[in-house]
Amino acid sequence: MSYNFDEIVDRSNNYAAKFQEAELHYGTNNVIPLWIADMDFRTAPCIVEAIKQRADQGIFGYTWRTPKYFEAIAAWQQKRNGWLPDIAKMAFAPGVVPGMRMILTMFTQPGDKVLIQQPVYHPFADVVNNTGRQLVVSPLKRDENGYYTMDLEDFEAKAKDGAKYFILCNPHNPVGRCWTREELKQVGDICVKYGVEILSDEIHSDLMLDGHKHTCMASVSPEIAAITTTCIAPSKTFNLAGLQSSTIVFNDEAKKDAYVAELKRMDIARNNCFSLVATMEAYNHGEDWLEELLVYLSDNMRFIRSFCAERLPELKPNTPEATYLNWVDARALGMDDDTLKKFCVEKAGVAFGEGPDFGFGGSGFLRLNAACPRSVIEKALTQMEQAVHSR
Repeated sequence: MSYNFDEIVDRSNNYAAKFQEAELHYGTNNVIPLWIADMDFRTAPCIVEAIKQRADQGIFGYTWRTPKYFEAIAAWQQKRNGWLPDIAKMAFAPGVVPGMRMILTMFTQPGDKVLIQQPVYHPFADVVNNTGRQLVVSPLKRDENGYYTMDLEDFEAKAKDGAKYFILCNPHNPVGRCWTREELKQVGDICVKYGVEILSDEIHSDLMLDGHKHTCMASVSPEIAAITTTCIAPSKTFNLAGLQSSTIVFNDEAKKDAYVAELKRMDIARNNCFSLVATMEAYNHGEDWLEELLVYLSDNMRFIRSFCAERLPELKPNTPEATYLNWVDARALGMDDDTLKKFCVEKAGVAFGEGPDFGFGGSGFLRLNAACPRSVIEKALTQMEQAVHSR
């Protein structure tokens, strides 16, 4: 490989949240942090060089967003996912979750029903509850092999019951499903039928494992595209979350204009100087780095499954089709969620994402961030093995 994903980068002293904030969530920083969803890999060298060149100017004033910015994003989507978004309907967001919050506050009313499918990325529920909207949950179905599907019968009943928006996680965090075109069409057609707007979080759409292909919800049919607003970003793909650069592709230009006007009223409509150059460089020249990353991540997932099958059968990791997150069934340990968290932290010295945070169906599960050198994963799992077998 051209890039060294086995390199250990010391992030403990650079204000990295996953290291410094562990004490707030787990009571100690003396853990292997596999919880927050960012990577422990250096980003593509071309991006680092672009940021360095921008920094060398020594002036960090207001930044103008060149048309080439959205052109690069659109071209990337077309090349990678076969979807060419309309640049006229694209808008900047400091992050996907802030963008979602603005969309809900602008285009729904307090008390309106917003539908999500749990277990799912926990800010979905937060952004609904914190804006005074009514959270409606349609649980995903899980089979005996740990494979998740949508419960279309339950989803339709809840969509029919007055839901205004459906927040879709595509691909899915934390269960790692890469929804098929047929699955997306089925759930999308239900939303069309009952007039439910779709807010599709596709932030993990570039992180396809073992050759899986992403389908953009807005590409499934013209009818579904007409009700779908899509959220994308380079942050997960290229480890740029700290630069706060996301894009919202609206289904209506008037909505986009209203959203941009609100951004301007809050004076947060500009990129910072580094997010602008990093995003364009990522999408214009970062693809070869990404392709090697995907091979490494896919191998990490196989390593996790092999390790647990051979040495730690009490943990049952899933087989994610996308993302760098592994959804681990830890119910065989026979612990309640508080005890499980305490055991992982105090006995094994590992901080996982906690299953209950992801809502219905999360109890007894752990989310493992596999976007780190394999030696780190091996150390964490070895510590878990020793802790489990010394009980």
